[in-house]
Amino acid sequence: MSPLTTSALPLLPLDAGVVLPGMTITLALETPEARAAVDAAGGDGGRLLLAPRLGRSDGPDAAPGRVARVGTVATIERSGALPGGTPAVVVRGRGRALIGAPTAATGTAVWVAIEEVADEPTPADSEAARELRALLEAIADHGGARFGEALRGVSDPGALADLAGWWPDLAIERKIELLEAVEVAERVAKVAGWAREALAELQLRERIRTDVAEGMERTQRDYLLRQQLAAIRKELGEGSSDDADGGYRGRLEELAAPGEVRAAVAKEIDRLERTGDQSPEAGWIRTWLDTVLDLPWGHRSDDRLDVAAARAVLDADHTGLDEVKARIAEHLAVRRLRAERGLDADGTSGRRGGGMILALVGPPGVGKTSLGESVARAMQRRFVRVALGGVRDEAEIRGHRRTYVGAMAGRIVRALKEAGTMNPVVLLDEVDKLGSDYRGDPAAALLEVLDPAQNHTFRDHYLDVDLDLSDVLFIATANVAEQIPGPLLDRMELVRIDGYTDEEKVTIARDHLVGRQSAAAGLLDGEVAIDEGALRLLVTGYTREAGVRALERQIGRLMRKAAAAVVDDPAAVPVTVDEAQVGEWLGRRRFVPEVAERTAVAGVATGLAVTGVGGDVLFVEASASDGEPGLTVTGQLGEVMQESAQIALSYTRSHAHEVGIGSGAFDRRRIHLHVPAGAVPKDGPSAGVTMTTALVSLLTGRGVRPEVGMTGEVTLQGRVLPIGGVKQKVLAAHQAGLTEVILPARNEPDLDDVPEAVRAAMTFHLATDVTDVLRHALTPA
Repeated sequence: MSPLTTSALPLLPLDAGVVLPGMTITLALETPEARAAVDAAGGDGGRLLLAPRLGRSDGPDAAPGRVARVGTVATIERSGALPGGTPAVVVRGRGRALIGAPTAATGTAVWVAIEEVADEPTPADSEAARELRALLEAIADHGGARFGEALRGVSDPGALADLAGWWPDLAIERKIELLEAVEVAERVAKVAGWAREALAELQLRERIRTDVAEGMERTQRDYLLRQQLAAIRKELGEGSSDDADGGYRGRLEELAAPGEVRAAVAKEIDRLERTGDQSPEAGWIRTWLDTVLDLPWGHRSDDRLDVAAARAVLDADHTGLDEVKARIAEHLAVRRLRAERGLDADGTSGRRGGGMILALVGPPGVGKTSLGESVARAMQRRFVRVALGGVRDEAEIRGHRRTYVGAMAGRIVRALKEAGTMNPVVLLDEVDKLGSDYRGDPAAALLEVLDPAQNHTFRDHYLDVDLDLSDVLFIATANVAEQIPGPLLDRMELVRIDGYTDEEKVTIARDHLVGRQSAAAGLLDGEVAIDEGALRLLVTGYTREAGVRALERQIGRLMRKAAAAVVDDPAAVPVTVDEAQVGEWLGRRRFVPEVAERTAVAGVATGLAVTGVGGDVLFVEASASDGEPGLTVTGQLGEVMQESAQIALSYTRSHAHEVGIGSGAFDRRRIHLHVPAGAVPKDGPSAGVTMTTALVSLLTGRGVRPEVGMTGEVTLQGRVLPIGGVKQKVLAAHQAGLTEVILPARNEPDLDDVPEAVRAAMTFHLATDVTDVLRHALTPA
């Protein structure tokens, strides 16, 4: 900044707008103050000072002479009148001037002292000047035609910055700030900063406008091309456009699927339209689209939340199984409370208690599969059974990748499609029979399906989109829990169904099996009746199992015999089947009590075991013969039972005097332990006390009491350790006619699982040491 002269000029305050040096504008002289200032300037060619007024002239803060501290020295180029008769002048800004105090007044005109200043010389090719010109030209390119014209022929950086006065989007406050920026560098920096902000906003608006226009153009183009494609197909005789894409777009509009799924379907429909009908890929795309679109996206069954009604359905279908029924009732109660209290309003019910994963473990025939159907009926959900026995391919669970010929979705996806809802009851049958080979491990693939923390984003390889399984109620069934992989079992809630008592079997036969087999044989109600004595004989004499499958087969045989009798002699209706009739039609009893006969000689003890079909009675026989000392074990025993035999012999040798075995009992004698039914593999630690008892019985000559069964693991020191499967073993002992059972003392809490009727009919001896077992098991010396 360099001062020029100090003088006085008439002041013309501007109520709207700012005049910067280099600008030429027309001013309407609407106020006496404005006309007086022009008259004082001397008309055409005269000079006056233009200064923007600060604040509104009619506002509460307005004050006479309150103007900016810097004004513009202007010359009057022309004077005249506007078309309406209002006097006006054309003024041209020449330079800046610092405004001093008023010096005089002529009429209504105010003269003020001024100090004119000039811009310091600045190179036109400086970096700041080049940047400012580039910014202003870019703004002019975005629609500022008048602004662009003003830029032509201006090279001085100070004058270039003053051109911002022509910028229509620049606020009046910023124009005043620009006028007061006397230093050229400061002025250029301010305008450059404002220009960068404005340019970014203009570019954003332009981009949005372009995107919207392009989207509209693309939509119109796609519509036009589809109409043309439809016309071409019609001329070629290939059907309408709906036939061309299989109506997939219409089905997509009705699909209540997540946005990710809808986007994937739309993408495949576009691929299908670009693919010729002769291409094999068209068939693969259609198969994928049919699979995805046929899934029940958004369809859910409304749960029956009446706990009492659901419990009534379960009781009507199944006798006993109180633990499973209680668990279903708890689940429904939780669902009801969450629904009543609005805890599922955010749509996350599946991830916060909507689904349930149960593992029903028990012998065949106890009703695991039928229980799944009853649960679905009680909750009013769809039921789907997925058989997993013998499955060895991981793709059966996760589906095949679409790159393979003949690829298809996995069994879980197919189950949802079959159910027609996204919250069915899915029964994973025989989960302990899964296998694995070079094609993968299906059990590992099930980890994601049965994990409540992950299955809301289950991804089938064929679909390749997330599938929400969190609201599905999974029920897995297995015969042996030990054959289920540990990580998989850890994700499920284990419920054991160990079998039925004789009384429960009679009740099940009377309430369920007789009617079902009677209808299967074509008999009407009342034509055949089986009395309770006959049913009890069937349970005890013709079947020996944990479940009721064999019992139902025997009842079916009786019903077929009865049907033949009705056909031969219609007058014999109604036919009553009693115990004598059972013996006549089914032949002799298959199972008779044999414990007393087997244990009549010393060296035979009755043990209890758990097999894949439930609990069973196990006889352990011991004999001794002259020969080289040692132990022979037979009966197709596993490594654990062979170790138990060695432990039993070592304990008997080391504690011979304590258990009453005379000296020299082991001299030049070879011991042989045998477990009959050698064709059946047997293994497990719970035969330790039975083998020890058989050896002591043999070497002392004391027989084993025929009414006693025993189970437990034994150590070299003679401690009796706890075992599993107490309920199944006790039920097997009860069915075999035993009245006393010896159990490890630490298994006492497991007796709570034994039915009350069985507990009342049997005596339990709790042992901590082998001496406790021998005291209760052996006859007196």
